[in-house]
Amino acid sequence: MYENKQLLTIKEASQWASEYLEKNVTPSNISYLIQYGRVRKIDDNGTTQVNKDELKEYYSSLNGSREVNWKEELGEDLNWELSFDNVKESDTTKHVHRLHPYKGKFIPQLVEYFLDLHTDNFKTQVYFNKGDIILDPFSGSGTTMVQANELGMHAIGIDISEFNSLIANCKVMKYDLVDVQKEINRITLSLKNLLSESRTTEFENELLKELSSFNNTYFPVPEFKYKVQKKLIDGKKYGEEKAKEFLPTYLKLVDEYKIKLLQPSSNSFLEKWFTQHVRDEINLVFEEIKKVNNLRTKKILSIILSRTIRSCRATTHSDLATLIEPVTTTYYCSKHGKICKPLFSILKWWESYCKDTVKRLVEFNKIRTDTAQYCLSGDSRSINIFNEINNKIPEFGKILREQQIKGIFSSPPYVGLIDYHEQHAYAYDLFGFKRNDELEIGPLFKGQGSEARSSYTDGISDVLKNCKRFLVEDYDIFLVANDKYNLYPDIAERSGMKIVNKYKRPVLNRTEKVKGAYSEIIFHLKEK
Repeated sequence: MYENKQLLTIKEASQWASEYLEKNVTPSNISYLIQYGRVRKIDDNGTTQVNKDELKEYYSSLNGSREVNWKEELGEDLNWELSFDNVKESDTTKHVHRLHPYKGKFIPQLVEYFLDLHTDNFKTQVYFNKGDIILDPFSGSGTTMVQANELGMHAIGIDISEFNSLIANCKVMKYDLVDVQKEINRITLSLKNLLSESRTTEFENELLKELSSFNNTYFPVPEFKYKVQKKLIDGKKYGEEKAKEFLPTYLKLVDEYKIKLLQPSSNSFLEKWFTQHVRDEINLVFEEIKKVNNLRTKKILSIILSRTIRSCRATTHSDLATLIEPVTTTYYCSKHGKICKPLFSILKWWESYCKDTVKRLVEFNKIRTDTAQYCLSGDSRSINIFNEINNKIPEFGKILREQQIKGIFSSPPYVGLIDYHEQHAYAYDLFGFKRNDELEIGPLFKGQGSEARSSYTDGISDVLKNCKRFLVEDYDIFLVANDKYNLYPDIAERSGMKIVNKYKRPVLNRTEKVKGAYSEIIFHLKEK
């Protein structure tokens, strides 16, 4: 039992917190903490109370102090519940959501929040129900489609990138997992046979032995990292000196084992960013995948291969997200605080991702619902959704004509942030998909100037006007956007819509190295 002096009413808690934080904390702020489980609710004869120590512990915690500071900077209307700061990474990347990397995707919990049947202080009504059809005209890797399936809803995705559509459809597709595993085993055996005919494995083993000895001597763990952290040593300068010192050993082994570092040409992505040995293995696996008879098996194996080769690009560990220059020699790795090496074989990643993919497909099979989802490849500004779905899946087309689409949940591209085709350039090179870079809305290569913003506004408006033709009359549209240029009021106006609500959420886990306070808006639009 708590001592009475430790128990505070909501009003008392707001007064105490205001003094403790030296800023105004309202009773509604305390109620919010109770409602979302930040502090425990204690019921005393019908009076809601909280424990002062628990309240103090929360405000002193990382998330608690961050919440207070960010609200101070970004405004009290910041909906911290939508930060999902207590959700584990294993949940944000659950089952098929991590079948393939995709830059710029939202987490499934955000989609679920707006699609499911719950209400709270911010989401005061239910917008969608089981059996409804949800549209995502900027489908990306298909997060909305997957979550719709989980919640017993149908969903349609549209994406200008053919490869994005492949990823999305592979996530919701049903497979003969026995056949998938059989083909994995066959292809893996072929890959191992290729390796046995070369000296790549022997070379890597010898190189790893030399690296281990060198790193243990000059980069002892944890002493070296501690010295770098305390600025007792210039890690970059020291590391680069030692990298030069080790390089002759590396080159000697390369020569001894006749390792081919460079490809004859560097005109394409595959030629520039992969060593010759890795490229040979990629080609072998790709040719083996072509032999697969089952089309669905062939598609999921293609996704595994794409995920594999993404991890095998000739770059440093710290530059995986943003490629700078190909690296084909040993180098000082600032991420790991030692001398690291390039990859010379895809086998490790291929085996790892094969195992992981099958596991995730099994997990999703346990919770999937008997609903329809499909991602169309096309331009959301002009595509006839009814016709295209009817051509691809007639049964789904029938449902679509009978019900129409209930609404949209989507994250349009941000202005001048990402080139969506370029992030998967390796896959376009390998699979031969047609690139539609010029049809992207708001791509990085167009920048963020006035012309780019005007083009973006036109593009998003055209998408909404086209998609509106296929929605029910009383539709609900939710668009996730940062909108730092305040373009969405104009977009809504041009689309014959009105913004009825805005949900401002903190974005905690950004891929950028900047970690300051950052938010995005979920715009709720309806017919004007």
